[in-house]
Amino acid sequence: MSSTRQRHSALTEGQRWVVKIGSALLTNDGRGLDEVRIRQWVAQMASLRQQGVEIVLVSSGAVAAGMHRLGWQTRPESMEMLQAAAAVGQTKLVQTYEDFFQQHGYHSAQILLTHDDLSDRRRYLNARSTLRALLALPVIPIVNENDTVVTDEIRFGDNDTLGALVANLVEADALILLTDQDGLFDADPRHNPNAQLIEQASASDPRLAGMAGGGGVLGRGGMTTKVRAASLASRSGAVTVIAGGRLDDVLLRIRAGDSIGTELTPEMEPLVARKQWLAGHLQTKGELSLDAGACRALMEQGKSLLAVGVTAVKGRFQRGECVSLLDDSGRVIGRGLCNYDSDEAALLVKQPSSQFERILGHMAEPELVHRDNLVLL
Repeated sequence: MSSTRQRHSALTEGQRWVVKIGSALLTNDGRGLDEVRIRQWVAQMASLRQQGVEIVLVSSGAVAAGMHRLGWQTRPESMEMLQAAAAVGQTKLVQTYEDFFQQHGYHSAQILLTHDDLSDRRRYLNARSTLRALLALPVIPIVNENDTVVTDEIRFGDNDTLGALVANLVEADALILLTDQDGLFDADPRHNPNAQLIEQASASDPRLAGMAGGGGVLGRGGMTTKVRAASLASRSGAVTVIAGGRLDDVLLRIRAGDSIGTELTPEMEPLVARKQWLAGHLQTKGELSLDAGACRALMEQGKSLLAVGVTAVKGRFQRGECVSLLDDSGRVIGRGLCNYDSDEAALLVKQPSSQFERILGHMAEPELVHRDNLVLL
């Protein structure tokens, strides 16, 4: 076991992790799925789940696994051949995970996303709701980029970035990037024997980009994409660890606070970071006017916004878009992401949550704006 240093509490105490495993690890550098190691990672994730840590797994490997099954030695350049390899490899990849997770009493759930799914607010909230529902079950969600249908993402995308977006999506405490290197070094250790491991740094440190190298033959990402992913994840307050996936019990050792890999920390705590993002990076699409009781609930008690406290809806907006929150004098007191579109919200004005299904025929969320998606100004 390596020595212990002061780890961020998100690693030793956090309750939700996103774990990303790269292609080179999963396919043993191109020699087919490394089922021995996959079994070990699954056992570690199951152990963490039993300790109360919710796990979302972002898994690369579909294209690489498909290449091996098809006998291809080099990554194809044409879009249709990449998509074919992804389709062939994805079935084997997910079935392998399913078999191993079931040995620990867990099911797996396959979720295929594109980056567009996480940039469109309606689809973002749909994906978020599904993942939150799965995390409440004895299930390990397995996320991969939908290589079979995407176009430019298959050439320019990478699962490090996807992992960071998923960490933002589920409000994870930590993003763990398992790679075939021991972490981020100040120089390329494959060419410089004097390269030193960077144990801890700020995720926003501009010097990190100059220390990161390129990707390998199988994967699209390298240390550059991992540094970018850490910066992206830090926007919602997640800590990122880049660590060698072949180290024994790597996930359990990170949880225990062991001094392994590179830890990249955010400058702000998760809730502060998320609310700053809401305050500074979204344009409002409409307005919700609140009565005095709702204003007190938000401003004095830190509650979510319920429809029963809304007196009027103005503007046209879609589910997941940002709206301004106005007090009874018309002063803007906050903004947040609305769980319903403007037409639905208008029907829910002054109504208790228990009436949503009767009025709309469904209930997406019991709140109009959840407190985690709301910032007071």
